[in-house]
Amino acid sequence: MILVYDGSFEGFLTLVYEVYYEKLKPTKVYKTLPNEMIFEKILEIETSKEKYEKVFNALKIKFPKDCFEKILNIFMCDSKEFEMALLEYVIIGFKDFKQLYNINNSCVFFLNSLEKELFRLVHKMYAFIRFEELEDGTLYGKIESKFNIVYFLGKHFLKRFNNQNFIIHDLNRKLAFVKIQNDFSVQEVAFFDEPNYSSNEQKFQKLWKSFFSAVTIKERINPKLQQNLVPLVYRTYMSEFFD
Repeated sequence: MILVYDGSFEGFLTLVYEVYYEKLKPTKVYKTLPNEMIFEKILEIETSKEKYEKVFNALKIKFPKDCFEKILNIFMCDSKEFEMALLEYVIIGFKDFKQLYNINNSCVFFLNSLEKELFRLVHKMYAFIRFEELEDGTLYGKIESKFNIVYFLGKHFLKRFNNQNFIIHDLNRKLAFVKIQNDFSVQEVAFFDEPNYSSNEQKFQKLWKSFFSAVTIKERINPKLQQNLVPLVYRTYMSEFFD
């Protein structure tokens, strides 16, 4: 049996409810069906507030805090197919939460590895994100990332820009972490006009490029090593690599 859900966290918890209480035995879980012939039975799971809230509350009560947070973190790895492993992880946890620490279990090992990959990416983006100053003094940073990490980046920079308004914008997912004065939230950005930058922004970028150039030792330039340390995928919005 193949299960299809809407890709949301609430939809996945509804799917968990159906599997757990209806004793379903899925072989695959999809957000959208692939363009290929499927000969198995397909069941579309309709998101239910009553069902996902029941599962969510049960997870908070029965799962250790770190395991509950792992479920939330894994769902941020939205470019990976994790649903079957996460479903198995949740079912195991309801039966015996101690088994959630058993790395000999394939789903536990896979999810642990995926979570580490998530936070490696977050850690890299701490250094690779570049902020630009807007007209009103707000700092604006654009990213295009493999995983959904705007929340993690936002929480990190809250500690460093506690007196500064800032926006971290994931262009691919149309999501933004917005911090204005004492309030912050992750918001959907359906439409977006290119912002107006401050008159000083070009000066800031020129100064940064000058510093970047000044600390470069020409005799030690190694493009291959540089690309290993800062892959091309991270350079799109790094001002020191602009022409």
